[in-house]
Parts: sequence; C-alpha cells; structure tokens
Amino acid sequence: MTMHPALRAPLRCLRLCGGFLLVSLAHAQETAPDPVTPEQVRASITRGVDFLVGYQNNDGSWGGPTRTKGLNIYAPIPGAHHAFRAGASGLALSGLIDSDDLRPETAAAIEKAAKWAEKNLPNLRRADPTTTYNIWGHAYGLRALIRLYEREADPARKARYKELAQEQVELVNRYADVNGGWGYLDVFDKLATQKPTGITTSFSSATVLLAMCEGRDKLGLTLNEKVVTAALDSIKRQQFPDMAYAYSHSHILRPRTDINRPAGSLARSQACNAALRALGREGISDEVVIEWADRFLAREGFLSIARKRPRPHDIHFRISGYFYYYGIYYFTESVRFLPMEKQKPYAAKLAALILSRQEKDGSWWDYPLYDYHQPYGTGYCLMALAWCDEVM
Repeated sequence: MTMHPALRAPLRCLRLCGGFLLVSLAHAQETAPDPVTPEQVRASITRGVDFLVGYQNNDGSWGGPTRTKGLNIYAPIPGAHHAFRAGASGLALSGLIDSDDLRPETAAAIEKAAKWAEKNLPNLRRADPTTTYNIWGHAYGLRALIRLYEREADPARKARYKELAQEQVELVNRYADVNGGWGYLDVFDKLATQKPTGITTSFSSATVLLAMCEGRDKLGLTLNEKVVTAALDSIKRQQFPDMAYAYSHSHILRPRTDINRPAGSLARSQACNAALRALGREGISDEVVIEWADRFLAREGFLSIARKRPRPHDIHFRISGYFYYYGIYYFTESVRFLPMEKQKPYAAKLAALILSRQEKDGSWWDYPLYDYHQPYGTGYCLMALAWCDEVM
C-alpha cells in the first residue's frame, strides 16, 4: 500500500521526535549521578575549600573585573564591580565558614575575608541610577556577617559584627523599590529617582528577605516591617496559581510567557517559597515545598543546559546559567522547613548532583561572570553541601 505523500513528513517527524525522546530518556538514566557517601561529601567539601583558599585575593576578597569575554553583563564601573565582588566574597566566606573546615589555612582565609568585609561592606552603594547590583552584596555580605558573629568568641568582636549586620539591613532598605521588594536593574525608566523604580524581581526580593530573616532570628536584628511587608506583597503579586513566580513585576501581565512557566521558575520558586514560608505568609505548605523540590530534581536538566553559556536568557524558558547554583542553594533553604525524615532523601540526591558537577580544580561555576563566577558558585555549593552533610 502506497502512503500518500502528504503523510510522509508528519510521520517522519513523529519517528524522529520519538527516537529523540527515547535517546534523551536513556541518556538521563545513564548520566544520573550515583549515590554518594558522607565520606565523599566531606572530601568534596575539602576540595572546594582548597579552591577558595588558593583563589582568595591578597586583600581577603574574591573575584575581580578580569577574564572578560566578547559579551559581558552590563556593569557600570567601578560600582558594579564593587557589588559583584561583595556578593561573591560574601558567598565564598559563608561557604568557608559553613564547611566547618578546621585547618589553620582555612581559619587564616576566613580572618582575611572578615577584615575585608569589615572595611568594605559599609561603603557599598549602587553604581549609578541604572543598576542596583549592590543588593546582592548587601544580602550575601549580611549572610557572611551572621556567620562571623556565630563563630566569634570575643564579645567585642561579636558586637561589631552585629553592628555591621544591622548596617547592611539599613543600607539595603534604601534601595527597596517603590513597588516593594528589590530588583537589580533600573535602565528602562529615563527618570532617575532616589528610590529605585526599575524592575522588581521576585527572586531578588526573596534573596534579601531570607538574609534579613536569618539576621533577625540569629542576631536579633531589627527589621523595618513596612519594607518587609511591601517586599512580601511584591513576591505574592508575582506568584501564579501553579506556584511558579514571574521573573519580574513587569512580567505579571504575561503569565504564560516562557520565562514565567514552571520550568523557567525552577530556581526562583525555591527562593520565593522559602522567603514566604520563613516570614509567615500563608500558602507555602509542606506539600508545596515537596512538589517544587521534586520538580527541581526531576527537571534540573532544564537549568543545567544553561550552565556555562555566555549569553543570559538565550535558551528555552529564557533560563540563565547563573540560576543553576542559586537554585541548588535555595533548594536547601526551602527543604529545611520539612520534617527531618523527609529532608534526608533530598539531601542524598542533592549531594550526588553537586558532586557530579564539581570541576577538576575543586570549584563549581555556572556562568562566566568576569572573575566572580567560581567564587560565588563554590560558595553556594559549600553551603548546600554543608546542609547535605548535616542531614545525611
């Protein structure tokens, strides 16, 4: 029987798609990371610590405006790089402290980084009216100061770290958007204002709020409830019924555009769910946390395809590489709310995934951002692995 020519192309396409699907499923099964032992996790942490200790700048910070490429993220000088360095250094320092590595060289690196933070974080401001990258430096600088406070025995030093941490809260409050919450770009409004009126993003707001919440709970920091409430309201406005979150406030009116779909929100949903849960907003039940943790592990490949691509937002669901280790860290922030017996399986799976991504030099990185990507990626992963090590 002769097939009508009009049917050949669709059937050929169907065979190819089916074959591609089978190959993809087989590949996923073949490349799924093997289970890891606690000893392997500790060894991986040590390698990550060794990288950060060896990669630290002489002044105690990490990263710099070098290793440029043909396509670089918009970064007004010098302020944008002050922000990038503060954010990367805060993450790297937090990772070193969370690693619980007691070697003398690690302690020396932490002390150098603490001195750098004490000197530089109070001076961090936005680069110019077009960017508020400094919010990342305030949020992750605050995280690092909290950890320095907790490990410090001297009362005078503890008081100083608490003072610096409260100062970071006050500084980041200055850059809260008029719509509530925080963003990192203000390039689309030609009117320069004292309070940013740019792109409030759900994940930026969640990042800042979670750092503030940790400071309140562990150091007794004072939060501006008006600022916190406005930020939570902003995140809630960007929340869709399926618990995906809009990329930004300006994306709310396009709920089904690709970047707003669940696959595009894999990393954002971890951070936003955690922030809403931590600060007492209703709707983030254990069932929601579990659903999105399962989604993250099942669909991590969507995020992984974006890893190491030089251009942001250029693939399916407009995912950028820099969401990969961000999502992995905030996965741990979200899953922490579950009962311990439910955390354990997630810790084992996440640890295997992180170890499978570690580079030969001991670092982790997901997006080529000048010379900041390895320190921030390694900081995220050390914090995540410390949680895995504790829970496993």
